[in-house]
Amino acid sequence: MSTAQQSHQRTESLPDDELRRLYRLMALIRRFEERAEEQYTRDRIGGYLHNNIGEEATVVGLVSALQADDYVITSYRDHGVALAVGASTRAAMAELFGKETGMVHGRGGSMHMLDVQRHFLGGWGIVGGQVPIAAGAALALDYKDSPGAVMCMLGDAAVNIGAFHESLNIAGVWNLPLLTVITNNRYGMGTSVERGSAEPELYKRAASYRMPAERVDGQDLLAVREAAVRLMRLARDERQPCVLECLTYRYTGHSVADPGKGYRTPEEIESWKRRDPLILFGQKLRERGLLDDAAAQAVAAEVEQEVQDAIDFSLQSPDPDPAALYQHMYGAEGDEQFARMAIGAPYGERSIAADWSATPAPPTLPSPPPGQGAGARGN
Repeated sequence: MSTAQQSHQRTESLPDDELRRLYRLMALIRRFEERAEEQYTRDRIGGYLHNNIGEEATVVGLVSALQADDYVITSYRDHGVALAVGASTRAAMAELFGKETGMVHGRGGSMHMLDVQRHFLGGWGIVGGQVPIAAGAALALDYKDSPGAVMCMLGDAAVNIGAFHESLNIAGVWNLPLLTVITNNRYGMGTSVERGSAEPELYKRAASYRMPAERVDGQDLLAVREAAVRLMRLARDERQPCVLECLTYRYTGHSVADPGKGYRTPEEIESWKRRDPLILFGQKLRERGLLDDAAAQAVAAEVEQEVQDAIDFSLQSPDPDPAALYQHMYGAEGDEQFARMAIGAPYGERSIAADWSATPAPPTLPSPPPGQGAGARGN
C-alpha cells in the first residue's frame, strides 16, 4: 500500500466531526502561540516562553491517541499539550499571565502547566526531568493493576540525559506501560541533532532496551496518531514499553529569547514551512470535502476570537494574593501532618507572606539555617 493510500485509509477511519475538531484544535494552538509570543513582547508574560509553532500535528496527533485511563506528561514546551487535553483557552492564557484564574493559579507559568483532572501530569522545566516521573507513574499503574498507560513527551536533546537511559532501562526490566515520545524538532536549543547525538536516528536508542520503536513524520497528524494509537495499545494492553520518534520542526527560536536564525538558514526554515502541518491536514480535509476556503476562514476567525477572549479574560483576572504565596506547594495540604506548612515552610515564609501582603515592597528573604542552602542548584 502506498503512502497516499495509507493516509487516505487513516482519514477514512475517523468521523467527519473528529477530523474537523482536530483541524480546529491545531489552528487554535497555532494562534494561541502566536498571540502568546505577542503578549510576551508587551511585557504581560514573565519568565520563559517556549511555543509549539510548527509542531501542532505532533502535539494533536499524540494527544488524540490517548484514552480516558491514560496519562500524559511533557517538557516545558507544554502550551499545546494543555489545550489538546481540553484545558480552557482562558485558563491556559491566564496561567501565562501569572493570574489566580490560571490552570495552576498562576504558580506555574509557561513551563509548568498542569491539569490533573484530565490526566495531564504537567510540563517540566528540567531537561529530561519528566522521564523518571513518567516511569514512576507507569509503575504506579502497574503496581495497582490499573488500566491505562503513560505517554511521556520529550525533546530530542533530552535523549542524551542520563535520566532518559535509566528510566527506559527500568521500564524495560519491569515491563512498564510507558510510551516515550521523542519530539525531534531538529535542534536542542541551537545544537543540531547531528552535532549532539552520535546516533541521530533517535528511535534506535530503544534497541538498547529491547523495546519496539519507530520514526514517523511529525508533520502528518494522521501518521502520528496512527503510530501513537498502536504503540499506546501495546503499552496499555501488553505492558510493553515503546518509543516513538516524531520528526517535526519549530519555526521560531528555542524560546522567545532566541531569534532562531544564527544556527539555521532561511532556506531550511522555508523548506519546512512548505510542509506546514495545518496546510497538509487541510489538504486531506479538502480532498474529503470537509474543508474549503470559506470554512478555513471561519475556523481562523473563531480561534482568533477565542484567543482574544482569553487575553481579555487574563488582563481582567486578579493576581494571586501575596498572603497565599506558599499555598498549593504541598500535596497534603489540610492533612494534620502538614498543617503547619499550609501557607509556609518552617523557615520564616509564613511571616514573609504576611509582611509582603502588608507592603508593596518585596521582602528580603532570610538566610537559611546551615546545611539548608540552595547549594549548587542555580536559577
